[in-house]
Amino acid sequence: MPRKRSITRRFGALAGAVVAGAVVAAVPATAATAPPRSDLPAPTGPHAVGVTELHLVDHARRDPWVPGVVRELMVTVRYPAKRGGAPAPFLTPAAAEVVAEADGARLGVDADLVDYGFATHSVAGADVVGARWPVVLYSPGRGESRAFGTALTEQLAAEGYMVVALDHTHEPPAVEFPGGRVARRALPPSSPEVLREMIATRVGDTRFVLDRLEVLAAGGNPDAERRRLPRGLGRALDLSRVGVFGHSGGGFTAGEAVLADRRVDAGANLDGSMAYAQSTGDFGRVAREGLDRPFLLMSAGDHSAASDPSWQEFLANHRGWVRRLHLPAGEHFSYTDHQVLLSRPGLDPAVPEAAIGTVDPGRSVAAQRAYVTAFFDLHLGHRPQRLFDGPSDRYPEVEFH
Repeated sequence: MPRKRSITRRFGALAGAVVAGAVVAAVPATAATAPPRSDLPAPTGPHAVGVTELHLVDHARRDPWVPGVVRELMVTVRYPAKRGGAPAPFLTPAAAEVVAEADGARLGVDADLVDYGFATHSVAGADVVGARWPVVLYSPGRGESRAFGTALTEQLAAEGYMVVALDHTHEPPAVEFPGGRVARRALPPSSPEVLREMIATRVGDTRFVLDRLEVLAAGGNPDAERRRLPRGLGRALDLSRVGVFGHSGGGFTAGEAVLADRRVDAGANLDGSMAYAQSTGDFGRVAREGLDRPFLLMSAGDHSAASDPSWQEFLANHRGWVRRLHLPAGEHFSYTDHQVLLSRPGLDPAVPEAAIGTVDPGRSVAAQRAYVTAFFDLHLGHRPQRLFDGPSDRYPEVEFH
């Protein structure tokens, strides 16, 4: 066990150091430029998935990590779409090459084994279908790119959600903006003070994105370059039904965002602590105060409420609907696309096992998709979900705690 956790920490540093931000064109991709395959499982919902991006500039906030600049974000919007068109890439070619080379060097394997030059199942710039859909925001883990939540965000979009994935600028090593400008990682080394500033900034990012979505829903174009957006995008946003979820630091962010903003109706935390320093009981407000709205906690490996004092504090103070689900054969990065991407043949088994555990990758992703979708179906769609009544024979990999 000690060796396993040590390798997981090494992979966490790797992911925080080399993962680049995804950039998806705001106009349809062409067959000549689209990657030829997808390494991620296809979404199983009834809708095709469209995708676009927004460049958002918050002139009211200064960036906390780089002096003298205002806060700006890149977000990816996935949504139910008309069928047809070429798939958008997981990462831009330049970013995919850099990430693969860096991951390969750190993992001690050929870069081809961690190749990120593949397609998603999302069509860039496709028209939105349907009338109005609930909105769900996704926040990645500390140092992670929004791209590595694609399997879950595509599934939600295919099930009938407008899903907005955020890059928290200067946390990932690279966030690419329109025109090819790249914002590099500038996050200081971890400390309680840095984590406190990071979570406060992320919550500000989340609230600002909701503000800009309100502009979009009212008929405006919040994109800084006023690029053409998919037909029907603004009209499809039902901002009376809003959820937020995230992995690791993104799960902590989700809880704090629910607490800070009454526009958010429900949230989910995928294996994220709610503490700035566990050893001293320096917990976030969401742990100390709890919530009065629905919240889902999903954990993996040796992390759960039993081992996480911040989760214990949260559960003692929480006043709303809550469920705790556990993936015992998974690990921390099981709740990202690494669950699939690190399962390729040729990798040293010790590396993927430490990061994503021994659970079958396909079944792990299917279970996560089912429970996350059911959670938002229940609390945003107001449709009863028997999946939360108790353990499911369909997903034996998941324990109820």
